[in-house]
Amino acid sequence: MTSGLRGLALRLALIAATLAIWEALVRALSVPAFILPTPSSIFVAFYRGFASSLYLDHIWVTLTETLLGFAFGSALAFALGIAVALSRRVEYFLYPFIVMFQAMPKVALAPLIIVWFGLGLTSKVMAAALVAFFPLMVNTIVGLRSADEDRVNLMRSLAATRWQIFWMLLLPNALPYIFAGLEIAMIFALIGAIVAEFVGAQSGLGMLMQSMNFTMDVAGQFSILFILSLLGLLLNSLVSQVRRRVLFWDPSHKVDLARPAPNKGRTP
Repeated sequence: MTSGLRGLALRLALIAATLAIWEALVRALSVPAFILPTPSSIFVAFYRGFASSLYLDHIWVTLTETLLGFAFGSALAFALGIAVALSRRVEYFLYPFIVMFQAMPKVALAPLIIVWFGLGLTSKVMAAALVAFFPLMVNTIVGLRSADEDRVNLMRSLAATRWQIFWMLLLPNALPYIFAGLEIAMIFALIGAIVAEFVGAQSGLGMLMQSMNFTMDVAGQFSILFILSLLGLLLNSLVSQVRRRVLFWDPSHKVDLARPAPNKGRTP
């Protein structure tokens, strides 16, 4: 058995042992189902939700809100990040307002967003975009300003224009920071969509959790939490895969070739 398979087997064994202990303790202590359900009841709720296609419809709604909010918030954050990083005047007048707006708790803004944009898709997209906006904008600014000043001066001495310096030096240097911000923004977009669904929605996993809360279906709520964790992992992995393909030159993704290979045989 290789080390990779052995590690996977150990992880699965740890998960199985944790679930078994959870099941045994809940049954032994007679914990009420509305406080902490057993893993078996959560699995039953998970199966029923997918068998009836109930979860699939709401997953699609939440996923659409998350992706649209991520796209809109990322585009706005990238554009404003470039403007702030390249223009001291824009930074002086605009950045304080951006920071003040970010300091506002998004949970408090969610009811206003629902009032302004209604209970449909638009309000959830706006909430997701607002939450995803700031991390990417900050990373974009930091990345664009992290370029080596000597290299910038060298390109200026070679009569390079501002846009040539941006496309050939500043942007490639900032890409690791930008993709790190995109990974955070994707998860934040999912959180923003769920928070907006909690406040008011006609469909979505957040709305479904709220309805289960009224009926004391705690097992169903746990199953939705499990779905949300899987969605977050899937979306984060998607951005990570794009990052690996785009930043193939980044040293953090290169294999350490200097590490000696394991000795498969005995030396005489």
